[in-house]
Amino acid sequence: MKETTLGVAIITKNAASRLAECLEAVAFAHEIVVVDSGSTDDTVDIARAHGARVLQHTDWIGFGPQKNRALDALATTWVLSLDADEIVSPELAASIRATIQTPVVNVYAVDRLSSFCGHWIRHSGWYPDWIPRLFRRGSARFSDDLVHERLVFDGPSQRLGGKLMHYSYEDFDAVLRKLDAYSSAGAQQRHVTGQGGSFGQAVARGAWAFVRTYVLRRGFLDGRAGFMIAVFNAETVYYRFLKLARLRAPRQ
Repeated sequence: MKETTLGVAIITKNAASRLAECLEAVAFAHEIVVVDSGSTDDTVDIARAHGARVLQHTDWIGFGPQKNRALDALATTWVLSLDADEIVSPELAASIRATIQTPVVNVYAVDRLSSFCGHWIRHSGWYPDWIPRLFRRGSARFSDDLVHERLVFDGPSQRLGGKLMHYSYEDFDAVLRKLDAYSSAGAQQRHVTGQGGSFGQAVARGAWAFVRTYVLRRGFLDGRAGFMIAVFNAETVYYRFLKLARLRAPRQ
């Protein structure tokens, strides 16, 4: 009988701040692959020091395709896909190890808890956040989306015990960097499908994003951090549609 093995797939770029902790938490895996897209910090050295096999691809093709590159580099029977700022808790690690020995489905979801500038967020549309991340190799792949990629698979999934701790926005500088990156990627993604944008659409969609996050998704219960997330969501949507309008405008 073929041995049950676990591979961890991670994509990185300038992810040195949390990568060591991320890799130490999955040291029980049989193989770890890190696909790096041109880091200029210590990311690659940290990955190699923790036993990861590093593949370097500087031609950025989007989050979904880049994650699929990491999947394709593994030959294990099971795959755990992680971001470099996600830490597997001891409880989740135990659940993963037990589950792959006696699986009942091909895909499992993890309970992700995210932080925003040092605050753990339990509302604002961020939690609960069950995301499929553990799967039998060959049973799932990521969508080709440039941003907000999703795991595509057939059949049911089940939930794992334990939490995946997500240090998504460490400080305000990270918030501003991701706002610009996400709004640009979102605009480009819509542009290639023929969608258009306008100033009025940017204002209306941005305002709705704030109301949805802060009121409907009870962001106010997350205190100041909840308000900041609502503003971040509103600005991301606002700039996404402004950038989309610029992409669709005729060249002068």
